[in-house]
Amino acid sequence: MHHQATGLRSSSQILITDTDHDRLTVLARSLLDRAPETAEELLFEMDRAIVTDAAAMPAGVVRMGSTVTVRGEGGDVQCVTLVYPGEADIAESRISVLTPMGTALIGAGVGQTVCWSGRGGRQLSVTVEAVDMPASGQS
Repeated sequence: MHHQATGLRSSSQILITDTDHDRLTVLARSLLDRAPETAEELLFEMDRAIVTDAAAMPAGVVRMGSTVTVRGEGGDVQCVTLVYPGEADIAESRISVLTPMGTALIGAGVGQTVCWSGRGGRQLSVTVEAVDMPASGQS
């Protein structure tokens, strides 16, 4: 059973705030020259996302700045915060939305399993266990 990387999540709907959608679309377009695969993957996600107002965003959906608790295939649990590339810091578990895992997580909801291709084409996946809202205090 072979999947194209972009087809892995296409069955599940993703939600994104209008602000994140705008910023991420601009970011992806700016990367088309330097990192076409990453850029195209992100643009694909933006194209199929349902765009909503931040105030209407349900809890439990990963957005920029969210802290996400994920469970790996082996049962190991980790907490990561989804950030823009300039804010990424692996030592603090702040992962860039431009990493394969970051692109897979944006817009996913609690209970959803997201998949991506790791180095050498290995299929990786995690299940979203919990999502904490961005700390910016936007209510």
